[in-house]
Amino acid sequence: MRNPRRSSPVRKWLTKALGDRGERAAARYLARVGYKIVTRKHKNRFGEIDLIALDGDCLVFVEVKTRRSDAAGLPVEAIDFKKRRKLTQVALAYLKRHHWLDRSARFDVVTILWPEGSRKPIVEHYRHAFFPVGTGQMFA
Repeated sequence: MRNPRRSSPVRKWLTKALGDRGERAAARYLARVGYKIVTRKHKNRFGEIDLIALDGDCLVFVEVKTRRSDAAGLPVEAIDFKKRRKLTQVALAYLKRHHWLDRSARFDVVTILWPEGSRKPIVEHYRHAFFPVGTGQMFA
């Protein structure tokens, strides 16, 4: 008998579609509050950052978490130590590649709670959500 909790290709596709929809909503929200979106879905050998934006002169690395409900916990709770360390590595590599190690940078988190059947999501924005994790030259 197949385990119903195991991810099927359809479930993975639906999860990715919801995540993509959430990232678009987060980008629209950030643009409305004055951020300039620099890039989306930046990937390097360390991983991926959902959005990179400018808030004035500060470069902001944004992690977006989208959920249908908070039944399994708040979306922001999914960003554990391991995830923060990975995001720090991706961000530091980005800053090094663009020769921006002297630029002010920080990590924000945008959570999107998009209940089934709802046209509008509930958006929460956590500025300075966490400090860089690990060693390196990056400080908020």
